[in-house]
Amino acid sequence: MTVIPRPVSVTPLPGVCTPPSGGTITAEPSLDGVAAWLRGELPAGIGGVSLRVEARAPCSYALSIAPDGIDIAGGSPEAVFHGAQTLRQLLPPWTLRRSFPASSIELPAARIVDEPRFAWRGVMLDVARHFMPVPDVLRFIDLAAFHKLNVLHLHLTDDQGWRFEVPGWPRLTSVAAWRSSSMLGARVHEKQDGRPHGGFYTSDDLREIVAHAAARFITVVPEIDMPGHMQAAIAAYPRLGNGFAGGVRTGWGISKHVLNVGPEALDFCRAVLDHVCDLFPSTYVGIGGDECPTDEWAASGIAAPLEVQSRFTARMAEHLAARDRRVFGWDEIVGGGAPSGALVAAWRGVEPTRIAARAGHDVVACPDIAAYLDYRQSEDPGEPTPVGTLLTLADAYAFEPVPSDLTAIEASHVVGGQANIWTEHMESARRVDYMAFPRLCAIAEALWSPVADRDFADFSARLEPHLSRLDALGVNYRPLSGPRPWDARPDAPGYPRTLADRLAQLHEMTADLRR
Repeated sequence: MTVIPRPVSVTPLPGVCTPPSGGTITAEPSLDGVAAWLRGELPAGIGGVSLRVEARAPCSYALSIAPDGIDIAGGSPEAVFHGAQTLRQLLPPWTLRRSFPASSIELPAARIVDEPRFAWRGVMLDVARHFMPVPDVLRFIDLAAFHKLNVLHLHLTDDQGWRFEVPGWPRLTSVAAWRSSSMLGARVHEKQDGRPHGGFYTSDDLREIVAHAAARFITVVPEIDMPGHMQAAIAAYPRLGNGFAGGVRTGWGISKHVLNVGPEALDFCRAVLDHVCDLFPSTYVGIGGDECPTDEWAASGIAAPLEVQSRFTARMAEHLAARDRRVFGWDEIVGGGAPSGALVAAWRGVEPTRIAARAGHDVVACPDIAAYLDYRQSEDPGEPTPVGTLLTLADAYAFEPVPSDLTAIEASHVVGGQANIWTEHMESARRVDYMAFPRLCAIAEALWSPVADRDFADFSARLEPHLSRLDALGVNYRPLSGPRPWDARPDAPGYPRTLADRLAQLHEMTADLRR
């Protein structure tokens, strides 16, 4: 059966279906977009498919395969789209290619009824550390949609690069989008490649990304990290900082150079958020809020520097609310009292999910030890730049967004989860493929299926044929047997961590949430 999702109900029926050559895809008017997309994805001439919306749960679909044709009915166009993705997964892998041999197709008659567990099934893609060209982003969206993910959290800015244009601020693309070098491997080794890197998206680029995703029922949630992780912007406009006059950061890690949160810096942030709201229709807009050192604020004589960020977050939330948007921020924003209506991305282990949910905040769970796909996949020395704790395919499949000790009301605040793909050590789309797949397949199923329906042995058996689909889609996934010789990066050494060491560090890091 398909890898993602795991059907709630599969009822075998007698006979087979041979989709007719030259047949049609019929759909009611509300499904014209889904029908047009499906016509472009199925082999030319394959038809006999009916798409319709019917009275059922909005996210539920039923896929019926019978000798006389294929019927996909859903409670909404999005549900019908997910049913169509399941149909694509049931077809032979060669049908996923753009060129294939002429061959008849037979499908066993069956009925599949399915719906997702969580409303937020996401993946974060960091295009700040390493820029990803538009065609690669569009391809990544296609792969996310194939696995029925519905949120792309796009991390657009960081100390190492600013990745989109903002009217009135031209140096964000002429200066902040470029760095003179990139760190090779984990930062403890202090190696540099000496090669300039950069890139940025025009407003039209971002509109294309948003439209492409929307056609596949994926919401693009933009993130502009502030007031920390701003060295690139400050390099372009030093007056936004606290006296720093250097360049875009070339090393990984956290910069101490943050916004000065004065009137001009606040106006800059509002201008950026206004432009983002014009480009992205998402209800949520990410403002980061993570890892913001207060050293410069304290040195400049600002009273109560630890309280500065919470006031800053409140101001940005107020500004976004005026645009009918809600703040989306990393779990650090909870420490100073997150604004009402904020959505929290809980990344520092499991505890922040628990704390935020109990405080009444909606939460997207993305604990690093379970959902950070830059973390190493095995103990094999051939893994490229092995960093973080061990996160195997089995670990990814075991990801559970809802802590078991939450009450039903508290658990209702966990709206879903996401995988996070930080790209310090992923210099290309090919490297992103290797680190993401097949672990992203596992996390996608963990976010779709109820815990009681999940079984890793069963998933593993279904994953084997699914890899043929990834082959057909041209995905450079990590083989289940381990890394190949050419996957290694001996020039970019890593820094593995033990789970015990990381858990101890996370406990210390989240002390701000327990005050």
